[in-house]
Amino acid sequence: MELLLHEYKLPLKHPFAISRGTVTVQRTLIAELQQDGVSGYGEAIANNYYNSPMDSMRTCLESMQSVLEGEMFRDTDSFWELCAGHLADAPFVLSALDCAAHDLWGRLEGAPVHRLWGLDPADAAPSSFTIGIAEVDKMVAKLAEMPGWPVYKIKLGTTHDVEIIQALREQTDAVFRIDANCGWATGEATALSAEMARHGVEFIEQPLLPDAREAQAQLYRDSALPLIADENCVGEADVPRCVDHFHGINIKLCKCGGLTPARRMIAAARDHGLKVMVGCMAESSVGISAGAQLTPLIDYADLDGALLLAEDAADGIQIENGQVRLLNEPGLGIRSLR
Repeated sequence: MELLLHEYKLPLKHPFAISRGTVTVQRTLIAELQQDGVSGYGEAIANNYYNSPMDSMRTCLESMQSVLEGEMFRDTDSFWELCAGHLADAPFVLSALDCAAHDLWGRLEGAPVHRLWGLDPADAAPSSFTIGIAEVDKMVAKLAEMPGWPVYKIKLGTTHDVEIIQALREQTDAVFRIDANCGWATGEATALSAEMARHGVEFIEQPLLPDAREAQAQLYRDSALPLIADENCVGEADVPRCVDHFHGINIKLCKCGGLTPARRMIAAARDHGLKVMVGCMAESSVGISAGAQLTPLIDYADLDGALLLAEDAADGIQIENGQVRLLNEPGLGIRSLR
């Protein structure tokens, strides 16, 4: 195998703000695995919160070139084990390689990855569209730009969360999901959950800081709405820790190390009676196309990351008004890099 790297700076359509910061340009690194004249693609975005800077990711991937050049791709599990042995502390890089290997696998087999797993694209969970934090009128305008979606994910964690949800509810009857990104104080979370329930919210994602374990367990008992773990569920070991603290988990490929561990996390979550969501960062269609392969296995999807970009790095899976259109094309459905 040969490993090639492609770096992009992808501007967003709007500044994308959550409770802990704002992004206007997303830096990303596309890993390309080549074998027998066939290429597979995977993505690793730069992200400060998860200690994934661009320079470090590039160094990690460059260090893997000598490891992979003497290897022939056999199957995704053995490939992941090989890479995980070198990248235990670099899940974003590991995810990029694992997704590229899945894409390569599908292309070599001449079939979509979801079909190779035995999944039916008709079972794909619909995706939400995310409204980032801004002034209330700007959040209303963002929603108006993307009409007709069945589900909107609303970023909160401000001093005027109730005002935001009231204003947005006046614009649509669509399902709302709330993501506070750890932005709620322990003393206000129960009351806010009741207020959100009054405005037709389906669930709340990551209301409290990850280390607020005791408060999270209490909120699990008192909340008016189901709770989904994000920052509290990074990798496989976190799934059982979410029991009796959350009602479900949000799996992100870059956090957990790719499609291979993500499928194990889905199985573990089912064993523990947890709902499953697959989410994303602001990332290109390379990353979104990988996550989309899992949508027939899950309850909720939040895979709108490429739609938040003013410029994409690739052509891939399309999401139209929430419908995830899994393509009948080999691999992950990534047609080409731009």
